[in-house]
Amino acid sequence: MTAEQLSLHLASQSFAAPAALEMQRQGWVPPRENGPLVHAVNRQMLLKLSSEKKLLPSSVINQVTKARAAELEEQQGFPPGRKQTKELKEQVTDELLPRAFSVVRSTWVWIDPVNGWLLVDAGSPSKAEDVLKLLFKAVPKFPLETLRTTMSPVAAMTDWLASDEAPEGFTVDQDTELRSTAESKATVRYVRHSLEASDVGRHIEAGKQCTRLALTWADKISFTLTAALTLKKIALLDVLKEDADKIGKNDDERFDGNFLLFAGEVDKLLACLVEALGGKLTEEAA
Repeated sequence: MTAEQLSLHLASQSFAAPAALEMQRQGWVPPRENGPLVHAVNRQMLLKLSSEKKLLPSSVINQVTKARAAELEEQQGFPPGRKQTKELKEQVTDELLPRAFSVVRSTWVWIDPVNGWLLVDAGSPSKAEDVLKLLFKAVPKFPLETLRTTMSPVAAMTDWLASDEAPEGFTVDQDTELRSTAESKATVRYVRHSLEASDVGRHIEAGKQCTRLALTWADKISFTLTAALTLKKIALLDVLKEDADKIGKNDDERFDGNFLLFAGEVDKLLACLVEALGGKLTEEAA
């Protein structure tokens, strides 16, 4: 599917601000102002999902509803029943919604059809799932499957720490989490702390496994790998930032150049990471 074809599919889910009585709404917006819904550079695609949610705390609704219920009790001589209270609450919510503050958030999606990757820049798996649900709704036969590797991240990370040896091309940084497999789920976290092989080894011998590990790849990108095979805190290091500073003469050129720089390097990182985890797990092997 071309970027133009994908844009047509997404058009039915274009973002529009919530109506007066709506709590939230989400939809696709152009990654570049006044551009198409799919921004394509050298066969790499970039999407942007916008979400707007109104902030109306339940405590505020309950407070106003309570005051209205007191007024109604004084008028009719008896307290409102369950049905009346529910109707009051709905009425108060409808009155307050148009005056509520809104929070707008953006979620970026990068699709690399050349190497077969789709990455969602979301803070949690559930938010990533929300994005994918919209994508599947727009493109019913979207060819997507979850990445699975021969070695589980937990087994691999625990092995790297136990042997005090990171896979080729990677270095272990100073953040990690070790969790017990026993019912207690006892957990030890190291934050910006040197990982001494003897200390970590003692925890592993006691039955703990590594569920989170900070790594650096090729001295270019730092990130944290989790038990769910999620990459968090991805950061381009100085060597790539210097390259980024030399890109383009205007905002559009810099945007495209930085996107391609990020895409190219993360592609290599993902390939190396999958190899370090024993390669992709095929359906036959599973």
